[in-house]
Amino acid sequence: MRLTVHTFVSLDGVMQGPGGPEEDPSGGFDRGGWMVPVAGEGFGAVVDGWFQRTSELLFGRVTYEIMAGYWPQVTDPADTVAAALNGLPKHVVSTTLTTPTWANTASVVAADVAASVRALKERPGEELQVHGSWQLIQTLHNEGLVDEYRVIEFPVVVGAGKRLFDDGAAPSGFDVVDTEVLDGGVVSRVLRPVPFASGTYGVEEGRETATA
Repeated sequence: MRLTVHTFVSLDGVMQGPGGPEEDPSGGFDRGGWMVPVAGEGFGAVVDGWFQRTSELLFGRVTYEIMAGYWPQVTDPADTVAAALNGLPKHVVSTTLTTPTWANTASVVAADVAASVRALKERPGEELQVHGSWQLIQTLHNEGLVDEYRVIEFPVVVGAGKRLFDDGAAPSGFDVVDTEVLDGGVVSRVLRPVPFASGTYGVEEGRETATA
């Protein structure tokens, strides 16, 4: 399976608590729900498309518990997101979780996260999807395990909070394979990691040039 990361971010890169004030107040975060005023119909269609590709799901413990407390309440059979989250195999990374609380939880990854995720990627299927799961994303990014990022950026500055790429993230370039501007200036991007590269600007024969 390909490993794909899905997240919502503000203009300043914050991904913490987009859906509500109580979603993730850790670290004293008090600006949760920042995406709700600007999330339109186009946003929902993009997210539905994500979940139509899901084979299995991978979460960090915090996101797992947030979603386990919410999505089982959504029982509408026409809800693409709820059907995938509730019905597909799920894996959670945690050293403290002993009793899974969400139906169809297939495994708890408690040791050697990188090796365990590599093994999950070898399983048959289309996509192993990560949603939210800030701390887990840092590990997956730094280990080079992410095949594709799907990021929806909202036109709001949040300030302090958990950022998609934290300080110390491994350098990376990206091929932008798709960009779509949604209602209200929300931007959806699909990014595939490529090796980091740099260059320099100079002047040759009176003209500015760029050299990679």
